[in-house]
Amino acid sequence: MSRKKWWQTAVFYQIYPRSFADGNADGIGDFEGMLEKVDYLKWLGVDAVWLSPHFASPQVDWGYDVSDYYQIAPEYGTMDQFLQFMEELHRRDIRLVLDLVLNHTSDQHPWFLESRSGLDNPKRDWYIWKPPRNDGPPNDWFSTFGGSAWTFDPQTGEYYYHFFFPQQPDLNWRNPEVKQAMFDVARYWLNLGVDGFRLDAVGTIFERDGHPDHATGDHLDAIYRDSRLAKTKAEQRKANRRWQRMFRHQVDMPEVHDLMRELRQVVNEYPEKVLIGETEDVRFYGDGEDELHLNFNFPLMRTDRLTPRWVRLNQRERLSQMPPDAWPCNTLNNHDAGRMMSQFGDGKHDLQIAQVNLALLLTLKGTPFLYNGEEIGMVNHLGLKVEDFRDPLSLHAYRLEVELLGCSPQEAERFAIEYGRDKCRTPVQWANQPNAGFCPADVKPWLPVHPNYAEGINVRDQQEDPGSMLNYYRRLLHLRKNTPALMEGDYQPLDENNRHVFTFLRRTKNQICLVALNMKARPAKTVFPYWLKNLRCVFSTHRKEGQLERAGFLTLQPFEVWIGVVESF
Repeated sequence: MSRKKWWQTAVFYQIYPRSFADGNADGIGDFEGMLEKVDYLKWLGVDAVWLSPHFASPQVDWGYDVSDYYQIAPEYGTMDQFLQFMEELHRRDIRLVLDLVLNHTSDQHPWFLESRSGLDNPKRDWYIWKPPRNDGPPNDWFSTFGGSAWTFDPQTGEYYYHFFFPQQPDLNWRNPEVKQAMFDVARYWLNLGVDGFRLDAVGTIFERDGHPDHATGDHLDAIYRDSRLAKTKAEQRKANRRWQRMFRHQVDMPEVHDLMRELRQVVNEYPEKVLIGETEDVRFYGDGEDELHLNFNFPLMRTDRLTPRWVRLNQRERLSQMPPDAWPCNTLNNHDAGRMMSQFGDGKHDLQIAQVNLALLLTLKGTPFLYNGEEIGMVNHLGLKVEDFRDPLSLHAYRLEVELLGCSPQEAERFAIEYGRDKCRTPVQWANQPNAGFCPADVKPWLPVHPNYAEGINVRDQQEDPGSMLNYYRRLLHLRKNTPALMEGDYQPLDENNRHVFTFLRRTKNQICLVALNMKARPAKTVFPYWLKNLRCVFSTHRKEGQLERAGFLTLQPFEVWIGVVESF
């Protein structure tokens, strides 16, 4: 019997609702479409769904600007449909985690409409308001998305603060009424039966009390320009340090850890619920028991190519920094990052590299998070045009490229596609038919569908192909579920000087599993201790499974994934 919690052994699958499946034929994903795909999720073998924001929203930032935490976005469906979706997941033993935005609301939220209605309104202090200074913003803070962090409201003659877009005013978490209201939101959804929350942008919830100037004399546009023009890694690091200095009073304040401990107590009122933070900061684990259950190992994915050296170093640093009772959490992409095939590929062996990277993600110690569409090898859609852009960051980058760097519209468009997030948010490709089966042929999808759905990059074609990426995902997911050491075992690196093969053990009291991943386009050998000579292959991309290995080494084919279990120890 496993002693691990469900969220430690589960594989999470992120659904970006607007792009997942359109059930009512309006070009926008919705709960009707999600309901049609529940059996697919069960067939695939995932254990939990992380649902990106489904709340009522003006959709300026595609759901991360919430106008009502208690309502479903009308374009996604109704509360009854949400509850039916959750019930159908639970019937199939799949958990559901919601995306909860704590830092800010939409400027259309009733709380903010009240707050801005007058200086004496009871909700005035629910947001962060300050009078002008010298007929301008209260201090020199910037928004992370460009421009001042302060927007003037002529109705009351004061400025309100927003770390993100002006349409996303920050809540004032120093006000106990705000905290109580947001905790009530969490309890509402927990009472409905959701299994926890992924907490958006937790590091931005508090700002330095008193709102002092950064006083760097720098400008965010100048940092953007110098970062774009950087010719060396040293110049890029210098630009990054300037960015950190510019925001040092706006992120990662110590008060946020007190808040996380309080929120953990709220969640602890409900058995077996989980809190997952959009942060890589291990301090959010607290002592391993009192803050977040999971936060993301984002450093793992900050490279153009995953190599044995990169992964070993990441694991050494990450696991050594975590509290003893904390559990790791790994991912290689999401709705804000490029697709795995595009991000880590070399243009020649993209499919093989993606297969190795999936094996890495599903065999490392920790809870893996997958992103919808990855299972069929979807890639970044770089053929978008300015008129297709839906991500405000793409439009912002386009403007900066033209105005700051003097780029042509064509050059600015190309960079803005890479810089923004539309490229990895395009509709999931379900079939080789118009609009990839996401929506009817005569309906325009909210974002253009990648045309490679006609080249086999779709679910229906790949379900029928035993050698497809989709069936590779399914095989590995089911292997993981049936191999206890891969779900909950300790991690031990082996053959640590090998530049080509990443080899490691996952070990429980009753099982030892050896994983060997050849990350290079050439045959490579890996060696391991003598007592591991009795290994039976349970998964390989290149050889027959069930074969017993007794030699104390393996010679792997290019990009071979090899997983074996010790027969006796």
